[in-house]
Amino acid sequence: MTRISSNIPKIYAFKFFMGLHFIGGVLIPFFTDWGGVRFFQVMVLQAFFVFSVFLLEVPTGAVADHLGRKVSLILAALVNAAAVFVYASKPAFGVFLVGEFLWAMSYALASGADEAFVYDSLKQMNDEAHSKKVLARFRSFELSALMLSAPMGSAIATYIGLRESMLFMSIPFALAFLLAFTLEEPAFADEKQPRGYLETLIEGLRYFRDHRILRTLAFDKVAIGSLAFLVIWTYQPLLKLVGIPLIYFGFVHAGLTGVQIPFMNNFGRLERGFGSRKRYLVGSALIAGVAFVLLGVFPYAPVTILLLMVIAGFGLSRQVLLDNYMNKHIESSVRATVISAVSMIHTLVMAVLYLVAGLMVEWSLRGTLVAIGAAVIVCGLLARTREEHLVD
Repeated sequence: MTRISSNIPKIYAFKFFMGLHFIGGVLIPFFTDWGGVRFFQVMVLQAFFVFSVFLLEVPTGAVADHLGRKVSLILAALVNAAAVFVYASKPAFGVFLVGEFLWAMSYALASGADEAFVYDSLKQMNDEAHSKKVLARFRSFELSALMLSAPMGSAIATYIGLRESMLFMSIPFALAFLLAFTLEEPAFADEKQPRGYLETLIEGLRYFRDHRILRTLAFDKVAIGSLAFLVIWTYQPLLKLVGIPLIYFGFVHAGLTGVQIPFMNNFGRLERGFGSRKRYLVGSALIAGVAFVLLGVFPYAPVTILLLMVIAGFGLSRQVLLDNYMNKHIESSVRATVISAVSMIHTLVMAVLYLVAGLMVEWSLRGTLVAIGAAVIVCGLLARTREEHLVD
């Protein structure tokens, strides 16, 4: 195995360690029970998080393009570990704001840089034709970590404490930090000459602005992806509403992440089953939207869990598929910056949705779910993605 080819298993391991979120299945109780904040305040924290990502996304993407993806990933793991200690230090809204900012910085440092690292490693190996499979597997390692860690976190929260579910994450993040030093920086194949930070930033933004296909794919990713992701913040209040005990929250979270893995590793079969790539994108959006609507209508625990799995499978996994198609239209020299530009738009939309959803959930959780489903269906029908945009 060459040094570049060894990047692939190492980056899989890095993603796995960074995905060990013991807090995932009990995040709402951590904030509301241990932290003493209301659900709307939780959504304010998340809006602050995504707005911080919005401010940091393109600058950190340009750092990855200018200084290297490896440096960006090392910093991401280090800052994430620091965020964990801040969160667990004191149950106070102001402290949580600092933790959210640090987590946002870590997210922004990794966002774009990790995908660009994978794709450019494949490109240097002359193996980018397998990018759909590798990117899906890359995301699957993160989901596997989320799936394994969520039940562990529920057990930690139940038998030790909610604070410890957060604090224990510092261990895998420290391992990811050490592992990142062993990565081999791939060459930027399209780089003609050294560029300054500002030039890298401006070129990446201009590239996205002038690329019609990228803008079309970005609408699909941002609009439907943002709405579908709200299931992560609404399912825990919903489980409480239908009477499911805290100890089982992590298992439901594991199901939400685990169900995405077979979807992401079988995109080709799913696309063929639906008749075309475009039909799968539209169909998956419509199925997720209808599931949201039904989730708001049927107040029964077994039906609730089944519909949550449908939303996760069809609604959340499609992000990886769109990332693959977008990468086909981006040059390596600006890849991390362009991906970060899309993520920046995504996070700005999420900031608004979090605040709206926070207010709506306190008014009516079930009414909010129906509204989300209707919005997903409308966006799925409005998306203008064409079959020729979806290049393998």
